[in-house]
Amino acid sequence: MRYWLERLVSALASIWLAGTLVFFALRLLPGDAIQSQLIQSGASPAVIAERRARQGLDDPLIQQYGRFWVDAMQGRLGYSLLDGQPVAEMILQRITPTAILAVSALLTGVVFGLLLGIGSALPSPVSSTARFMVNISLSTPVYWTGTLTIWLFAVQFGWLPSAGGEGAASLVLPVLVLGFHTAGAIAQVAASGIRETLAADFIRTARAKGLPERLVLRRHVLRAALLPVVTVIALQTGFLMGGAVITESLFVRPGLGRLLLDSALQQDYPVVQGITLLLAAIYALLNGLADAAYTWLDPRAAHPAA
Repeated sequence: MRYWLERLVSALASIWLAGTLVFFALRLLPGDAIQSQLIQSGASPAVIAERRARQGLDDPLIQQYGRFWVDAMQGRLGYSLLDGQPVAEMILQRITPTAILAVSALLTGVVFGLLLGIGSALPSPVSSTARFMVNISLSTPVYWTGTLTIWLFAVQFGWLPSAGGEGAASLVLPVLVLGFHTAGAIAQVAASGIRETLAADFIRTARAKGLPERLVLRRHVLRAALLPVVTVIALQTGFLMGGAVITESLFVRPGLGRLLLDSALQQDYPVVQGITLLLAAIYALLNGLADAAYTWLDPRAAHPAA
């Protein structure tokens, strides 16, 4: 109980910190969505001031901060400063495309990551190629890989569409890009675990008993070495949501990532805050599920002293 209570407190603290950071970071920037929108339309300073006062943007900062958390704890995310649309509705309209992209990319990354990790850790003809792919995945930014993928498969070969959110074909390139970058961290941890496990005493004992090498690898090495991968897979969800901001903008896909980027550029405070809280909650939930899976696979994780 103490272990899970600590995990719950840690999750709530992470959500609070994410919301607090984005709240104050947005207000450190000059201007806001109302000013930029009305100035472009030629509104007078008096009209701008009246609109800002009606939205509560002229209230003391600490009062705005308290109101933000009171509303958030009651499930009220506020209204867009641009068009008055409820933030919750805007999120619901965009969450499905992002969820499909993130889940598809995660599954792709897990498969590629495990294959690359096993291939780079075990002596084989593909070891050097696998290590090279892992290094590329970890060292190159998403926008560079995405641009190269569009140029190669959409422009040069014309096999797949470079933009849009309609149909399965438009999903292939962004899933491959995000999945490839997700695979790097998974492969790195898997390869490290395999190498450490291969040097363990119980593996030497298994080989001394005369067990076939394939059975040793499958039943003993992989089972023990891949436990840490569970936690890494959960951590990669944070990368997937961050990568979705770039990927959805690059491939012109509708989704939370693109909405977050557009709202941040337009300084639409409530939308950015609402999406940030949602992503932080999802991240905390998935980390909790990963902890539960890890302690189920290895109960010693919940009892470090043991």
